[in-house]
Parts: sequence; C-alpha cells; structure tokens
Amino acid sequence: MPPSPERYLATGDDADLPVIDAHHHIWDLQANRHPWLSEEPPPPFRYGDSRPLRRTYMPADYRRDAAGQNIVATVYMEAEHDPADPLRETRWVHAVAAREGLPQAMAGAAFLDRDDAPAIIAAQAGFPLVRSLRHKPRGVSSAAAYDPAHRIPGSMRCPRWRAGYRVLAESPLFFELQTPWWHLPDALELAHDFPGTLIVLNHLGLPADRSAAGLAGWREAMARLSDAPNIRVKLSGICVPGQRWTPELNGWVVLEAVRLFGAARCMWASNYPVDGLVAGFAEILAGMRAITGALPWAERLRLFHGTAAETYRVGTADAAG
Repeated sequence: MPPSPERYLATGDDADLPVIDAHHHIWDLQANRHPWLSEEPPPPFRYGDSRPLRRTYMPADYRRDAAGQNIVATVYMEAEHDPADPLRETRWVHAVAAREGLPQAMAGAAFLDRDDAPAIIAAQAGFPLVRSLRHKPRGVSSAAAYDPAHRIPGSMRCPRWRAGYRVLAESPLFFELQTPWWHLPDALELAHDFPGTLIVLNHLGLPADRSAAGLAGWREAMARLSDAPNIRVKLSGICVPGQRWTPELNGWVVLEAVRLFGAARCMWASNYPVDGLVAGFAEILAGMRAITGALPWAERLRLFHGTAAETYRVGTADAAG
C-alpha cells in the first residue's frame, strides 16, 4: 500500500508523496452524450481544438496515464454531460466507481438558473460520492469588457442564478467555480454573501493571458479573493494554448496562488485528459513537484494530498500504510 502521509512528512521523500488528484474526467462517448465532444462544428474551447479529446476515456486509460505516480484517490469533475439529464451522469459515475474503484468522490452538475435546480440539487446531495456541484456561470470574454455593475443572465450576479445558489448553500454540498479571473469580484461577493458555503476555484481563475498586464490583473483579483476564508483553489488547468506545459511557463502563477491562499487552501489536480493536450500526466505532476520543491515539506503534503483529502473527504484511509 502507499506510505502514510505522516511517513512522507517525516522523510521528505518525493517517492513517498501520496497524491490525490482533485479534478479529472472520464467519459464513454458510446454510452453517454457530451455535446462539446460531439457537436460539429466544435463549440469554442479555451485550449483551441477539442477534437483530439473525442475518444472514450475510462479508468483504465486514466490509470495508464497516471502509472507510477502514487495516486491514492481521485475526484471526478462533471464533464458537461447532456444538460437535459445531469443526474444520468452521476448515476453512471457511481456505477463506474463501483466496478472500477475509481473515482472516490465526484462533483456533479446542476444548472442554478433553471426551474429544476432545487430538485436536482436535492437529488445530487443524496448520492454517496457527490461532494460538490458545478455550473459554469456566464460572463464576458475579456477583462476589458467586464462591468462590475453587470447583471448578465446566468452570471454570478444574476438574481435567478443566485436563487439557485441559495438552494445549494442550504444543502450539504459545496460549489465548484470555473470562471476567468476578471469575474472574481463576483465570486468574492458570492463568498461574502454565503460565508458558510465553500467555493473551490477551478484552474486558478484561468490565467491564460501571460502578458504583464494580464498577470497583474490576475494577481490583483486573486489577492482580493484570498481575503474570503471560504475559498479554496485548484492548481490545475493552467495551460496556455499552443504552448507546452513547463515549470518555467507556470511556476510563477502556481507559487503566487500558494503565497496568497496558503497551502492549506490549495490542492493539485491533473484536469486529465483535457490537460493531456499540452503535456503528459507524469510531465505535469513532475513539473508541479519541481515548482513547489523549495516549499516546506508540510506545505507540499497539503498541496498534493491534505487539502484535497479534507475538502473531498477522501484519501486518508487509502494512504494509510
């Protein structure tokens, strides 16, 4: 069995580091419908061409990609399944987990601005693996277009969307937020208005613009967001279209997030197979280990294991040696 987190803390040996992958996908394109993986022409995709992802990707494929990386638990993230029936995806993931032993937890889908949001949220909360829900809020496509007074339908400041979020806040689940960094003021307002609900920011607020102005805007937005104690951050999904994933490209962004939020509120995730468009699984994980190599051992254990174990209630028994 993998060595315990306590042993890693004592030895500081990367070979002993137990890793929880806090955000990955699986899909069966013969059994299920994912519009973004089937429609022609393909919908806009932040990494460019999504066609290479149009293949069935199951636990056996994930285990092949993650071989040798000491992954002790994983968290499935909803994969934009057919919005007509978000519960079908949840039932399918539970069947896969029962058969394959993976994932150990999941984030389901709900559409907070729909009439069925209360019923879907209640149903999702009844599944044993579901810890959280994601609904990507609508927004604008650039920082220059952002208006803090906006009330875009389906956005975090849309009254109908917030009504659905209130129902989620009254459930035992927390919220997975994927939004570009210029909408983080909306997220901060949401965090303040619902302080008892955890928000996990996916993919570091999507800092794809690596210009000086883009990085400065991202950092300022993240710094303000870090003041809300009910925010956690996933160190994942930080690819830049057309560029290979490297520590040199992504190191500053990762370390700034850890500095702002602290290791106790940050967690690593692969975002596989999506991030496989720009690097191999082992390549990304090795890069993250290199980026964080100068941090104290206890902080590295939090980043790769402890924060995710606490957030998703997984990994502790799996990592016991």
